[in-house]
Amino acid sequence: MAQTFGGGFFTITAVGVTQATSGTSAAVAIPNDSSGNKPNFIRVTSSNETFVKLGLAAVAATTNDALVQPADSVVLQVPKGITHIAGIQGAGGAGRFNVVPLESS
Repeated sequence: MAQTFGGGFFTITAVGVTQATSGTSAAVAIPNDSSGNKPNFIRVTSSNETFVKLGLAAVAATTNDALVQPADSVVLQVPKGITHIAGIQGAGGAGRFNVVPLESS
């Protein structure tokens, strides 16, 4: 049975990760939650238009993947076995994206 995110409040107690974006895709490991496990859900925010994609260590994002708008966020479900997230800048130029694990998900 799939995990569902019921919305509402986020609980974030573990350290996230921030990755710079450029015209070339860059991947980063999805951070563990406070229990040391991969989370079921992550919150992704971005300082500039960024396209993101979940996958394994070699994952590469393109400008056809999920768009995270500047100063906005998305909550993504992390399928079993997925370890990394990649990002690439949009038309607005270089920036950075932040990934934090959601607890109790």
